[in-house]
Amino acid sequence: MASRAVSGCLLCAVALVFLVLLQGTQSVYIQYQGFQVQLKSVKQLNDLADQWVPSPGLQDQSPQPSVCHHLALPLDLRPICASKDAASIFQALRTIADDDCELCVNVACTGCS
Repeated sequence: MASRAVSGCLLCAVALVFLVLLQGTQSVYIQYQGFQVQLKSVKQLNDLADQWVPSPGLQDQSPQPSVCHHLALPLDLRPICASKDAASIFQALRTIADDDCELCVNVACTGCS
């Protein structure tokens, strides 16, 4: 009986891993200046940048774009904050995502079908 439970748990774990991998292969990615981020993350970036107004003191103290200090910034966008060109990279990503990435005509977009 115990071996059935173990094999059932193992089967569930394998199915879960398969679903996670499948979800990852259906994502559209943007590759720009050595960074690869998901299109959905860039869309979240757009929402964060449009909605969040940082405190004036924070803007004066940090050379990073203000969105880098937002706790909801997607994990795949966080490495960009360490770049000296972070502000221009974020702006370019927002432009790419707003243009034609979902139509897969932009050369920076991969994973399109």
